[in-house]
Amino acid sequence: MTLLDRGDTATTDDTFVYVGANDPLAQPVLTELAREYDERYGSFFGESASVEIHRYPAELFAAPSGAFVVLLRDGVPIAGGAFKRFDERTSELKRIWTSAEHRRQGLARRVVAELEDESRRRGYDRVFLTTGPRQPEAKELYLRTGYTPLFDPSKSPEEVIIHAFAKSLESSPLDVPGITAAHEAALAEHRAADPGFAIPTVSPIESD
Repeated sequence: MTLLDRGDTATTDDTFVYVGANDPLAQPVLTELAREYDERYGSFFGESASVEIHRYPAELFAAPSGAFVVLLRDGVPIAGGAFKRFDERTSELKRIWTSAEHRRQGLARRVVAELEDESRRRGYDRVFLTTGPRQPEAKELYLRTGYTPLFDPSKSPEEVIIHAFAKSLESSPLDVPGITAAHEAALAEHRAADPGFAIPTVSPIESD
């Protein structure tokens, strides 16, 4: 899942640095993400945010198949994100974050663009990600930046629950059926490995 900002601002003091997921520079990303996930979702998915944040070992976000990037301003982390291998063609974006004090500056858009470029450098030709029903900013950003929704956009967020997106990194069109099937297979594999895993059933919000 991802959290992000809106707007478009950059300074000459902003620098992207690639670090390990356990590096001290990455900790503000993970700490604030966990706190905000808890505030937004609580026990919605049946587990705390810290479980999701620490679900994957740090090695998955390391070269050659993964990456973890932090955007520094005057040496201080203000935004960041990561990707891991989804399949041989696809990187999966994770941990997209902007400091609460630096939102509405277009930082998340810049982080996503940087991770797309790094994905190309690592040999991937498409990007995949998921976000949740209580992160409307994420949905808006990915729709604005060329991502294809792998769900029915006419449905309410509470009906969709897991909002999956994908984007081709080449000039060729995105293979929507192929990446959708890969997403569904990944969910099935997750359920098989973790019998307790379940997407919650939520009634749509009633209108007046």
